Amino acid sequence: MAADGSRGALGDKYVWPEEGLTRIPDWVYTSEEIYEAEVERIFKGATWNFVGFEAEIPNSGDFRRSYVGPVPVIVSRAEDGSVHVMENRCRHRGAEFCRELRGNTPEFMCPYHQWTYDLKGELIGVPFSRGIKGKGGMPKDFDMAAHGLFTLNVTTRGGAIFASFSDTIESFEDYLGPEILSDFDTTFNGRGIRIMGYWRNSVRGNWKLYHENLKDPYHATLLHTYLVTFGLMVAGQRSAMIADASGRHGTMASAKGDEDAEAKAEGIGEMKKYEEDYRLLDDRVVRFRPEFDSDWTVTMQTIWPNLIVQRELNTLGIRQIVPRGPNMFDMHWVMFGYTDDDAELNDLRLCQANLMGPAGYLGAEDNEAIAFVQDGFRRGHTKTGIVAMDPDVEGTSSNLISESAIRALYRHYREVMDLQ
Repeated sequence: MAADGSRGALGDKYVWPEEGLTRIPDWVYTSEEIYEAEVERIFKGATWNFVGFEAEIPNSGDFRRSYVGPVPVIVSRAEDGSVHVMENRCRHRGAEFCRELRGNTPEFMCPYHQWTYDLKGELIGVPFSRGIKGKGGMPKDFDMAAHGLFTLNVTTRGGAIFASFSDTIESFEDYLGPEILSDFDTTFNGRGIRIMGYWRNSVRGNWKLYHENLKDPYHATLLHTYLVTFGLMVAGQRSAMIADASGRHGTMASAKGDEDAEAKAEGIGEMKKYEEDYRLLDDRVVRFRPEFDSDWTVTMQTIWPNLIVQRELNTLGIRQIVPRGPNMFDMHWVMFGYTDDDAELNDLRLCQANLMGPAGYLGAEDNEAIAFVQDGFRRGHTKTGIVAMDPDVEGTSSNLISESAIRALYRHYREVMDLQ
């Protein structure tokens, strides 16, 4: 970014390939300068970032650590029941003072100089602020009210908590748009959320690649042999790749069992590792018990810039992306169910969770593929990638052999980053 803050500086230095959105330049994924601009313009810009669940902080004094982009934040519930998100950085010397992942506390105290903040982030204590015997201490005009923690704007929907650095951001509902909001509300439908478990892992790739991965139904039936072998997602199955009007959000959706037999056979013919004779000794991992008012048995929803909402058969979860520079990101997984689940449904959710996570039947393959792609970006000679599948469409597509949603995402990305 230019010293004067002008938005044209990146566009002057980084030139998009002349083929347009069917080509993506490698510097989008590897440039430190591009990454720093993403932090400022995307994560700290007019975006809603997932930071946690209300079910994780049910009581006054409950808190959990989280992130907005790479910025560490604290999500807390105050005495009056309100939810707050504040930067995990002491206003005194900048210490990242909250070290526990979650807990309960009446106040937050920085261990370095014991500056103390309440559950809303307001500064309530400065040791020796008046000095000793009239000597030292803070200036007489020091205003405690002006030196609380930096707080973010907060919104909640269906038990999920989102935060934004922007003071002018649109409502969460307008941010998602009607189609994406409908799928979001199918999962977060007002039922009480019960947290079932957590995973965390690091991925050797650029954070945007995970958004691409879930806007890329083309790979799903090729990389994930498990999906096709056991009928979870098959070429020829009734499917859709849904994008919002802006192109930033999306839902990859499919209906198990609703497929064209001829198209399925053609799709299987394209797969080199398909094993027709494989059977599961325990079929709970692919069993489906209808429970939602939805046409889809699988939805993988990307909410820009840091959230994936997963509904695969009866397993439910989110993935929170935490970028760690251009070549690395962390993935925070939360698996959940509902407080009114019966024992059978709870068992299905636990069993099907084996599909996901850093060592899941599906999750491990995506992580490895993304690392391979990043290695190619960093070390290769060719400097652009191709996203030309389904060329007459940009955004929503009704078939799996498409990269239309990736192109729509980069249309939005180029506008925000001023990379025309």
